[in-house]
Amino acid sequence: MKLASYNIQYGIGLDGRYDLKRIADSLADADIILLQEVTRGFSRNGAVDMVAELEALFPHHFSSFAAPCDVLLGVDEAEGRAVERRLQFGNMVLSRWPMLAIRHLLLPRSRTFEKLNLQRGAVEAVIATPSGPLRVYSVHLDHVSPDERIEQIRFLKARALNYIAEGGALTGAEEFGFANPPLPEDFVMMGDFNMTPESPEHVEMVGRTDSYGERVSRANQMVDACARLGVVTPDSYTWVKSPGDGTERMHLDHCFVNAQLAARLRSARVDHQALGSDHFPVWLELA
Repeated sequence: MKLASYNIQYGIGLDGRYDLKRIADSLADADIILLQEVTRGFSRNGAVDMVAELEALFPHHFSSFAAPCDVLLGVDEAEGRAVERRLQFGNMVLSRWPMLAIRHLLLPRSRTFEKLNLQRGAVEAVIATPSGPLRVYSVHLDHVSPDERIEQIRFLKARALNYIAEGGALTGAEEFGFANPPLPEDFVMMGDFNMTPESPEHVEMVGRTDSYGERVSRANQMVDACARLGVVTPDSYTWVKSPGDGTERMHLDHCFVNAQLAARLRSARVDHQALGSDHFPVWLELA
């Protein structure tokens, strides 16, 4: 099973061109795709409906889009009725297999002055994979404040690790005569976390190392899949400054799993051949 996470920066690549097809081509082999910075009505990419375009480019995938940032830009009149022009900015999940239950999670945020701060979110989907139901999360954290990212991480960990106790999207469905969706313990959380390895936010997610510099898998902490597989290196950057000369690089995009799923980790990599964004896709394969 192959999963890929990609912050696609409104479809605009390192060359400044909007080209959603090249993004789709770079993700063609993925069974589950987790996207960030998907937009509708954004001036920088011609106000295209990226959701509709992506669904057309992946006709055999199921999809869910959530726009935690959704604001009115103006109102026009067309054929005698008012038509809103809205800016929507959010995350998307595409899956070869049906999504059995979905939640759109709004992450904690605080008001900023003089520096843009969007409402951030995560799409949570329970997917009917061939090996059983699996939870996935497409995540995009704040890019301004480490303190805000820590609050968002605490919120996400509470939702992911307490999923069964909370009941996910729906329980008690027998009252209305249909089956409850499954409540799988295993999950994969991928996306643009806007944090670097071993930063305070990263440690908040995975816990501190012990006196030997090691981390023991624990039920109350996430497992960094790339670190577990030994592929976090100076060359595993997932973002480059654009426009720029490519020398400013950071590892901002990550993949986390619950401790029980770690045994199924097979491989992880960053695809530096994909040039459709200022980020690069992060791939994960599960046995």
